[in-house]
Parts: sequence; structure tokens; C-alpha cells
Amino acid sequence: MAGTGAPDRAERRGAGQLESEVLAALWATERPLTPAEIQHRIGGGLAYNTVHTILKRLYDKGLVLRDADGRRGAYRPARNAAELTAQAMHEALDRGPDPIAALRHFVTGLSPDEETALRTLLAGEGM
Repeated sequence: MAGTGAPDRAERRGAGQLESEVLAALWATERPLTPAEIQHRIGGGLAYNTVHTILKRLYDKGLVLRDADGRRGAYRPARNAAELTAQAMHEALDRGPDPIAALRHFVTGLSPDEETALRTLLAGEGM
């Protein structure tokens, strides 16, 4: 409803998108953040309770760690973005019936720069 301050349904973000935004906010800093700090960084009229719920889900999944900070908690990522992406890739390969075929399809979709980086890594350079 226009003028009520309520977010437009078209602007609503799904839980997966919100989790990604919260993780991005945490990865963008060197220190743990409170739910209020994350709410401020994400913006978009997101309710404090929503941020807290997303953090609890991420904590339950082992994706964030909670640091005690007086009466309130601050959160930090359990893994960096590259580690989390690598874990997701391993899990995807483990789920499929033919991981070699999946790798073949993955590699054929790499950009020239990504292909060069992969060849360098496989040759043992840059590790």
C-alpha cells in the first residue's frame, strides 16, 4: 500500500538472497557485526527481527559464528567467500551420479581467464 511505509511486495527478498546479503556484509569488514549494524549496512527497510532470524539460520547452518559482546551478540563469517564457494562446489559434485561429467560441463563454461587460472592451479603453480 503506497504511503504506509510498508515494503512493496516486488521489493521483498527471499531468505536465500537475504542470507547472501548478510554474508556479504560480514565479509566486507574485518570485525564481527551486531544485527543492528548488519541491518544498517543492508538497508532497504529490513526489520531488525528479520536480520536476527537470518543470522540465526546462518548460525544453525554453521555459516556464521556468534561472539559474545556484553549483552548483545556480534557475528562473523565462519568461512570466507572462496571457502564457502568451494564447499558448495564439492557438495554439488558429491550429490550427482557422475561428478566427472559435471566437471566436464563446468570446465567448458569457464571464461578464458578462469581457464588460465585453473590450468595454473592444476600445474601446481600459485598454490
